[in-house]
Amino acid sequence: MARFLLRRLVYLVLLVIVSTSVAYLLAATQLHPRSRYEGRNPPPPPEVVDAALDAVNMNDKTPVTVRFGRWVEGLLHADLGLTIENQPVNDEIGRRMWVSLRLLLIGSIAGSLLGVAAGAYGAVKQYRPADHVLTIFSFVTLSIPTVVLAVLFKNAGIGLNNVLGFTGNTKLLYTTGEITPGLAIWSWEGLINRLAHLVLPSLVLTVIAIAFYGRYQRNAMLDVLGSDFLRTAQAKGLRRTRALVTHGLRTALIPMATFFAYEFALLFVGATFTEKIFGWHGMGEYFVDAVTKSDVNSVAGVTLFVAVLVLIAGFLSDVAYAALDPRVRVS
Repeated sequence: MARFLLRRLVYLVLLVIVSTSVAYLLAATQLHPRSRYEGRNPPPPPEVVDAALDAVNMNDKTPVTVRFGRWVEGLLHADLGLTIENQPVNDEIGRRMWVSLRLLLIGSIAGSLLGVAAGAYGAVKQYRPADHVLTIFSFVTLSIPTVVLAVLFKNAGIGLNNVLGFTGNTKLLYTTGEITPGLAIWSWEGLINRLAHLVLPSLVLTVIAIAFYGRYQRNAMLDVLGSDFLRTAQAKGLRRTRALVTHGLRTALIPMATFFAYEFALLFVGATFTEKIFGWHGMGEYFVDAVTKSDVNSVAGVTLFVAVLVLIAGFLSDVAYAALDPRVRVS
């Protein structure tokens, strides 16, 4: 298994290098940082614009290969360059990644576990009321755009606060930001306040994850319910519930391992609407703003960050796959 995992790791590292290089070259050739200075009255002198763009390595008059070489040189020293606003990209990513992680951790993990449990239960109870409820819930939830779902939860939170009589700065559920301004982050009151801010956006991500994983897990579980090894396990005296959990669910989780790992990695830039609507300034918002501002270094930095996460996710999914499927261990 060690040789298999080493091959996969080398393969994934090569993919990170290729994808990041392509992303930088696309951003450097398709985005136009110079447009940031156009339309001003009075217009800035061309030499001033060139100097400002040279300072952040985004001057389109400099050959793209030269700019790419400078960016790679900085990358080798753990420096992702400067944003279009002359701020270190490292600092922006370092700050925003923790914002996204706090938002995503509870929602994605809770949604994954509940989705797997619901999907497996729905498969065992196929065509019964519980299965129909899960199917309808999944289809309805997945057919609603995330932005609409987030707005619905936000409005529901506002309505609940009004019904319960919470007004002013003190609320049961908060709909904007990570914490109420003025509170100490690590105080008991601050931690409670953070959790209150976290509830609604986490519910959005949890509901979506339950619908997504529940649907896939149901189909994967149905594929193994009629398998010979389950009938054999029960024929040897193993209780049906234990056989389903020990053998059936474990086998059904094999194709889901990849979904778990990659979905969590991509959520860092995939929760843009949730971050925007609930006022969380995370990686998704940063990436969209970087594209809007033609911020080449920020786009490249976020792409590298996501590529590394996908590398880690891919490697962990291979480890999980090998742990769940003994045939991989001898490959």
